[in-house]
Amino acid sequence: MSTQHPSPRIPETLFGEPEPEARWRARFSAARVSLPDWAIDAPDASLYVSNASGVWEIYAWDRARDTHRKVTDRPNGTVHGELSPDGGWIWWFDDTDGDEFGTWVREPFGGGAAPEPALPDVPAGYPAGLEIGHRLCAAGVSSDDGSALYLHRDGVTERFYASEHDAEVAALSRDERLVAIGHSEHGDSRHPALRVLACDGFGVVAEKWDGEGKGLTALAFSPRKGDARLLVQHERHDREELLIWDVESDTETELDIDLPGELTGDWYPGAEALLIAQFDKGRTRLYRYDLAGEGGAAALTSLDSRPGYVGGAAVRPDGAVEYSWSNAAEPPLVRVREVSGEDRVLITPPGERAPGSHPVADEFVPGPGGEIHALVSVPERSGRPSEGPLPTAFLLHGGPHAADEDRFSAYRAVWLDAGFAVVEVNYRGSTGYGSAWRDAIEGRPGLTELEDVAAVHDWAVESGLADSARCVVAGASWGGYLTLLALGTQPERWAAGVAGVPVADYVAAYADEMEPLRAFDRALFGGAPSDVPEVYEKCSPITYVDAVMAPVLVLAGDNDPRCPIRQIENYLDRLAQRGADYAFYRYDAGHGSLVVAETVKQVAIEVDFARRAVGLA
Repeated sequence: MSTQHPSPRIPETLFGEPEPEARWRARFSAARVSLPDWAIDAPDASLYVSNASGVWEIYAWDRARDTHRKVTDRPNGTVHGELSPDGGWIWWFDDTDGDEFGTWVREPFGGGAAPEPALPDVPAGYPAGLEIGHRLCAAGVSSDDGSALYLHRDGVTERFYASEHDAEVAALSRDERLVAIGHSEHGDSRHPALRVLACDGFGVVAEKWDGEGKGLTALAFSPRKGDARLLVQHERHDREELLIWDVESDTETELDIDLPGELTGDWYPGAEALLIAQFDKGRTRLYRYDLAGEGGAAALTSLDSRPGYVGGAAVRPDGAVEYSWSNAAEPPLVRVREVSGEDRVLITPPGERAPGSHPVADEFVPGPGGEIHALVSVPERSGRPSEGPLPTAFLLHGGPHAADEDRFSAYRAVWLDAGFAVVEVNYRGSTGYGSAWRDAIEGRPGLTELEDVAAVHDWAVESGLADSARCVVAGASWGGYLTLLALGTQPERWAAGVAGVPVADYVAAYADEMEPLRAFDRALFGGAPSDVPEVYEKCSPITYVDAVMAPVLVLAGDNDPRCPIRQIENYLDRLAQRGADYAFYRYDAGHGSLVVAETVKQVAIEVDFARRAVGLA
C-alpha cells in the first residue's frame, strides 16, 4: 500500500448505556442456524451452517441420535458444504482466508478422520457447481482461463466440458445417467442456456436456450430413478416462472401458476408435486403444487406460511416442509410444517434468541423507470415511532441482482437503535419485480440505480421523514459501489457515505476480479473495458472522486476476489491527494467476514462514523 490512509475510530461502545449496547450486539452474536440439508438416501444425516462458535462453520446433525458435531474449524469460517447421497461423507470447500479459490475436501460424517482431497485430479479454482452421486460426481471449476467441468468415477477424473465462457454443473439425474449444465457460449452469463449430457460418453441428450435476454436455470431433476424430467426456471414472460422439461423426449410443460411476483421451486419426494416459493414485493409465500395427472387437473395449495421472508425450504421424505423464516421484527427460525398442518420450531440454537426489532412499511414511489418499491423503518422513542424529519440511512443492497426483503436484519436494527430512519430501495436491477426491471441497468449500471435512489430520497424528504441535511448512504459489495458512485454524482444529497467491499475503480477491478465476475461485467456493460471504455468510465466511482464532499468510510478485505483491494487503494489515493475527509478499515478476510466479533467491530465503526457525521454522537 503506497499511501498510509487514516484509520477510523473504533468505539468501545456505540450507546454508552448497558442495555441498548447489549441488545444490538446480541442480535449479531446470538446463535443462528441455516436450513439443514440432508442426504437423499439417508435423511437422518443432515448438515447446516451456524455461528454458535463465534465463526460461521459447518455442523453435522445426526437426527436419529439428535447429536450435533462441529465439522469445520477455520479462522475465517466455512459455509459451503454438501453431503454424499448415502450420508457417509461431508464435502466442504477449502479456500484460503475467504478468497473463494480452492478445492473440495471430504471427511466421514461421524468424524474421526482428517479431511482428504475429494477430487485430487481437479485443479484448484472458484467453485462452479457440485453434484455428488453414489457412483460418480460432477464438479465445475472457474479460473482465468474460463470454465471446466469434470466427472469423477471409479477413481478416474475426466474433463467433459471446457469453455472460455462461464459454465456450471447444475443438476444430476437420480439414476446418475444424465448431467445438466448451465452455459453462456452465446456470450451472456446473466442469461444462461442449458445442455444435458449423458454421463456415459458425454453425448448431448438435449439443449435449451430461449434466446437473447431470457435465461434458464436448472433447479433439479425428478427424485425418481429413471425419470428424466428436469425442473427449470425460465423468464419467457418477463418474470421468473417454472417449466418441467422431459429431456429424453425433449418435451416441456410450462406451469401456469396464477400467483404474482416470481417463482422458484423444488420437487416433493414422489415427484407428484412441487414445493413453490413465491417472492412478491419483498415477501415469500410457500405452496404445494400438485401436478396434473391422468384425468386430473393441477392444484395449488397454500402452506399458510406467515408473511415475511423464507430463506430456504425443502420437503422431507415424509412430506413435511422445513423452512427458514423471519420478518423485520422477528429473528430467524428454522421451522417445520408437518403433513398434519402442525407448524413448529425445528432447531433451537443454544443460548438466548436474538432480540427483536421494528417492522418495515412498504412505500411505492414514482420513478423514471416505473414505480419503485422501498422498505421503510422508523426508530422508536419512549415506545412510540419517532416523528420526522429524521437522520436517515439509505441502505443499498448488493447484487445488483438481489432485493431487500421483509426479513430480520441485525444491521438494519442497529441503525434504528442509533436514531436513524432506514430506507431500503429495490432499485432497477433488483430481482423479484420482473425481468425488464432487473435488466434495465444494462449498458448503464450504477447510474440507473441511483436515479431510483434519488427519486426515493426526494420522496423521503418531501414526506417529512428524512432530514435532507442528515442523509447517509451505505452499502456493501454492489451497494458499496453504488455508495461511492452516489457520493460523486449526487454530492448534494449525502452527509456521509459508508462503503463496504466496494467497486471503486471499475477498470482496475475488472483486471483483478475473479473470472465469473468479468463475464458478468461483460454481459452487464456490453463488453470488456477495452470494448466499451466510455461505459466503464461513465459508470466508475473513481471518475467522480474529485466531486465527493461528504466524509467517506471504506471497509475492505485483503483477500477479496470480487472487489479486489488494489482498485480500492486507487480510489483512496485520489481522496488522499485532495485532502478529503475519509477513513479506511482494512481486514484479513475476503468479501466480508464470517467471524462474528469482526462483523460486530465493523458495524460499530460504520454506525459511529455516520452518527458523528450527522451530529448524533
